[in-house]
Amino acid sequence: MFNTALPFRKMNGLGNDFAVLDARASPVNVSAAAARQLADRKRGVGCDQVIILEPSARADIFMRILNADGSEVAACGNATRCVAGLLAEELGRTGIVIETGAGLLQSEVHDDGRVTVDMGTPRFGWQEIPLSRPFADTSAIDFSVPTRAGILADPSVVNVGNPHCIFWVADPAPYDLADIGPRIEHDPLFPERVNVSLAQILTQNRIRLAVWERGVGLTLACGTAACAAGVAAARRGLTGRIVDIALPGGTLGIEWREADGHILMTGPWSLDYEGEFEIGELSPAS
Repeated sequence: MFNTALPFRKMNGLGNDFAVLDARASPVNVSAAAARQLADRKRGVGCDQVIILEPSARADIFMRILNADGSEVAACGNATRCVAGLLAEELGRTGIVIETGAGLLQSEVHDDGRVTVDMGTPRFGWQEIPLSRPFADTSAIDFSVPTRAGILADPSVVNVGNPHCIFWVADPAPYDLADIGPRIEHDPLFPERVNVSLAQILTQNRIRLAVWERGVGLTLACGTAACAAGVAAARRGLTGRIVDIALPGGTLGIEWREADGHILMTGPWSLDYEGEFEIGELSPAS
């Protein structure tokens, strides 16, 4: 292992922020320790996820995703929009295909700068989410959590590249999600841990969402959580299939397309700045 000055781009989608490393020309393996060092908001760059761009034989790029705690995940909707916007400018076209651990994601960059990502189809089977025991109906499972603000119960669970658990509440504000989130994330019901959301139905086409992201913590926005909430709300008959998801960092548009069951997520992206960071715990890619 060695120390090196690592070039990066700092990007964000609605405040969900990333340190993006371009490993296409000079590949390196970023260890969990290196990812934690980069993500540290006091001693590092500071970010929710470290994104590593690698070559792909099937798409314009392969996007590897490491959470702030160093764990690797398959999908990140906000990062996908950021990378699609970046590549659209680099390649001079609006259609971008990004390979992730969750599969190939088609993206389209609009004239107003927003990006629409086809996040694929949701998975509802208890083994697909996954859960540690069977449930016949994952739109509302028999699971409850006591909190100082009252009992959270009967959540919806769904996998949209990452596992999500959504509780339906009259108002997320009274709940201490920083306390509740990690308890649910690490509950034995969720063998791969889980993202935790508190969702408030505002209208037939608008939801307010607060998110505890596994491996990250409280976040201003989570693209896959917005997708999960939009799908789960429609599945329970709480909203239609096209909704706006209001997150602390801004609003995402979600459409659960009836024709093929795919989820379309639309929102902005931003390149904040570019820099270099002296980091250890890297090793050459094999």
